[in-house]
Amino acid sequence: MPGTLIDDPKARKTFSQAIRNYATSIAADRGPEEHRQNGDEELERRQDPTEPLHFSMSFTKGLKHNCTTFLVQDPDHFDRFRHFIARGVVDFFTLGLNDASAIAAAEGRDYRQWEAPTAGHVFELQGPDPQAVTMPPPPRLGSAQLTYEMAEVYELALLRDVPFALFSDTPPADADPEKSDLIDAAVARLNALEYATQGYPSEAGYPLAPDAPNKAARQAALPDGELDDGPDDIPARPRKPFPQPGQPGAVTRSTIFRGSTRGVETGPYLSQFLLMGSETVGKKYPPEKGFIAYGAQRIDQRVPQAKECDDYMMDEGSFLEIQNGANVPGDEKQSFTAGDPRFITTPRDMATYVHFDALYQAYLNACLILLGQEAPFDTGFDHLSGMGKYKNHGTGGFALWGGPHVLTLVTEVATRALKAVRFQKFNNHRRLRPEALAARIHKADDIHDATGIDLFQTMRGKLDSPASNLLSKIRAHNQSVAEADTVLLPMAFKEGSPMHPAYGAGHATVAGACVTILKAFFDTDAVLARGPDGKIAFRRLPDPGAADAAQYQTMRYEIDPDDTDCLRAVASAESLTLEGELNKLAANISIGRNMAGVHYFTDYYDSLRMGEKVALGILQEQALCYTKDRFEMTVKPFDEAAEPVVITSGGVSPFFT
Repeated sequence: MPGTLIDDPKARKTFSQAIRNYATSIAADRGPEEHRQNGDEELERRQDPTEPLHFSMSFTKGLKHNCTTFLVQDPDHFDRFRHFIARGVVDFFTLGLNDASAIAAAEGRDYRQWEAPTAGHVFELQGPDPQAVTMPPPPRLGSAQLTYEMAEVYELALLRDVPFALFSDTPPADADPEKSDLIDAAVARLNALEYATQGYPSEAGYPLAPDAPNKAARQAALPDGELDDGPDDIPARPRKPFPQPGQPGAVTRSTIFRGSTRGVETGPYLSQFLLMGSETVGKKYPPEKGFIAYGAQRIDQRVPQAKECDDYMMDEGSFLEIQNGANVPGDEKQSFTAGDPRFITTPRDMATYVHFDALYQAYLNACLILLGQEAPFDTGFDHLSGMGKYKNHGTGGFALWGGPHVLTLVTEVATRALKAVRFQKFNNHRRLRPEALAARIHKADDIHDATGIDLFQTMRGKLDSPASNLLSKIRAHNQSVAEADTVLLPMAFKEGSPMHPAYGAGHATVAGACVTILKAFFDTDAVLARGPDGKIAFRRLPDPGAADAAQYQTMRYEIDPDDTDCLRAVASAESLTLEGELNKLAANISIGRNMAGVHYFTDYYDSLRMGEKVALGILQEQALCYTKDRFEMTVKPFDEAAEPVVITSGGVSPFFT
């Protein structure tokens, strides 16, 4: 039901109400979703329903912890924490649990607050309700998948100071051999783990949380001879390159920590959108200078430079203090004493970026770059944007189908994504952060003695097997940097993780939503290339056999080794598509949080896809409100096997059918 020109105000009002009602019916058809957990919160009761709970796999940061096991001191406190989340009223947290200001006054120190624990209760008037989208259960304690992704977080901590230029099968000739060897060792250790050798499988038949319809229970309820064709309880989250069915997975120097979507494995590790600038007003700064035109001002792509091995929380005392909720002043969260700001060069730089960014920052920057390049919009509305063959048309886009339209929308979806992921974080999964899981591994024997849980000992054994020896490397790092004989996770931030659970990830959900908007508006088949005008931009290339095809050269930007404060443009043997670089941007930002030690791969993988659904729902409803002009916006989903999603004045297909 597209908008229309109605001269009669009363008729306009009636029509406007009809559109709102139609949007309401669309929203009502989306849910409700079934929100499932992995059962780890009830870990002790898998075998005996009368066992006491210790919440060893739950987010308990901000509560008091036992100094021997590092588990929550009083499990009743966590029970109350869950109860107050479910009530959805902030006052309960202050009146019935920790009062940060009172504790600070009593103990003479500042304590952190839980961040928006009730936001999952809010409603939305545009796009999916925050509880109408969901995420599958994360990997369980005892699974090969969880062991693998904890290994990834440990490996990233060891690789924080290795330049991204070395994340390649053909590293620079002058590469530091010691740092290059670190990547080879990480690749070998990850490929030796069970989850990789099995080909990144899904997991079926788990007894999930009480009353959850797990696969085994569904199968048991079916008549003899019928098979349950529903999803496995814990889905697969394969890494690139995807293995063939029945074959082992294997990352390489060029694919390690790349992500899971189309194009992330092509070209350099970093997305071009984290390096290149755009021509600024007055043309004083070319794109190679790394400044993004922001109106008459500019945004610098460089980040403050932290010193090597600037890691925290490796000793038991500092870990426990932070886990109990101690605050760290803003000017002490990282030490930027290594030199002037520079282009993102290492995982530590990436961690710095995602430590301080406004959550939609990278995608607003990407949008500004694309608009500055006059990158083509989706061909399905060229006639409305005034681009392509309609460049000399009498009308073009602005408030509708133009720069202000997409600039507003790419930021607008961020808050909707955050509300949806807050429900998953606090109300549904309450997954512990990697720093806490590392502490469980470190305290595995004490936890077993106190609770009888032996799965942390099992995980420790797999991570420090002769084939892996990973924990020995972590212990050596912690001894070298902090004189700490521990296998606690070295953290890039002094305060460790934020004060909210790990799953889903806010950064990754926002990435999924914002990148989906950009992919809907821009021509994702455009390629970064130099054209006849001499400029490098994302362009629609002519067919290879066209007369002017030779006038185009695929290009990419990289940090100039002779002047690291500048970029240089080089010919690229691989075509960097707009879709691939946007998908890579989402992966870089999301996995950048893993580089800091605050998230797991699953947090990126599933949050990205939930953010996509949030954005598509908003696009679907907004499509009802546009003019009578025909249009199409096509989005290639993050799942490569999924059909493209087409948004028209008639709705969205096939995502919400």
